[in-house]
Amino acid sequence: MGGDDARLRAVVSLAQAMAAAHTPRGSWRAAALGACEALGGSFAALSVWERGRGELRVLVNAGERAEGEEEFPEAEAYPVHQFPEITEFLHERWAGGGEPDAWVETADGSAGAAPGGDAGLREYGSGYGRERVAALRRRGRSCCVVAPIVLHGRAWGELYVARPVGAPVFGRSDADFATVLAAVVAAGISQSERLEEVRKLAFTDPLTGLANRRAVDVRLDEAVERHRADGAVVSLVVCDLNGLKQVNDTQGHAVGDRLLERFGSVLSRCGAMLPGALAARLGGDEFCLLTVGPEVDDVVRVATELCERAAELEQGDGVACGIASTGDPIGPVVSARRLFRLADAAQYRAKAARSVEPVVAGRDGEVLRLADSPPKPAHDRRRLRGSRP
Repeated sequence: MGGDDARLRAVVSLAQAMAAAHTPRGSWRAAALGACEALGGSFAALSVWERGRGELRVLVNAGERAEGEEEFPEAEAYPVHQFPEITEFLHERWAGGGEPDAWVETADGSAGAAPGGDAGLREYGSGYGRERVAALRRRGRSCCVVAPIVLHGRAWGELYVARPVGAPVFGRSDADFATVLAAVVAAGISQSERLEEVRKLAFTDPLTGLANRRAVDVRLDEAVERHRADGAVVSLVVCDLNGLKQVNDTQGHAVGDRLLERFGSVLSRCGAMLPGALAARLGGDEFCLLTVGPEVDDVVRVATELCERAAELEQGDGVACGIASTGDPIGPVVSARRLFRLADAAQYRAKAARSVEPVVAGRDGEVLRLADSPPKPAHDRRRLRGSRP
């Protein structure tokens, strides 16, 4: 009974750890570590089946990693034809309503708990285990238990737990327990995906698919902190799409929405020229690009191209664009608010002057004066306070 109690506690602990994770990576790591501990393993990995690529991609390696195994590998993936059980055997076994079972592979090639029991071992063990056996030997491990993960009724990926040479070989009861753990992991992944979707919606503009004001606020605060810590160049490009009201009034809001979407695509395309840039819709007809790292002259060059492309759109009347960057002489930037005020003032200056090119704070003395003076127009007062429609 004591063993059953320990395994029940391990299941609860794994579920709680995944639920407490704040990111998908954190959830993957909690799943691998929890399963590794529950099964008395030394190493665990979580992999996802990417159907479009025909690959089993490793999401996380946890525990005692062998040489070359990264915790969160960027490019560790294996063609599924090397592990055909995920596409063939599992489908045949549980597509009709059954549950997929975990199985054991050993470094000497004997599958102590192969899929489907002894019959499964005779039919599938040697052919399906060849790649895993080779991997066990190469990495100095004696055995592994592999548990398929099923999400929404489809094979999602695999949970893999291994033991080192000299440790007891996994048995049938371990494989059965791994099947239970895989079901708990599947539930945790499902919850993580839902939370990630909610998070994405919370930081995404639904019309354009760009980041929203909330995302910009978070990223800009982080960027300014980094600038203060190591001097990284932070640049903010604020854009106001000209003529949107006229389009809405004369051609309808559906056409106006298409204009916003088109400009959003142009902004995203131009932003891609600047590594790590965040393209966002702040609200209404206002957009921005936020960069950390690129030199200010590169930002100005991209913003200039943005203005040119916006002027070529079939609807609207181009864009008014203002730039503020810590790479220019704009004085100390001790807060995100300061950089926003400067970029906003530069954009207001560009709009008032009907400029077809960006206005850059620090290269236009009027912008600094405007940013540091109490704004008079009501629209400008609202914007320089930082509350946008």
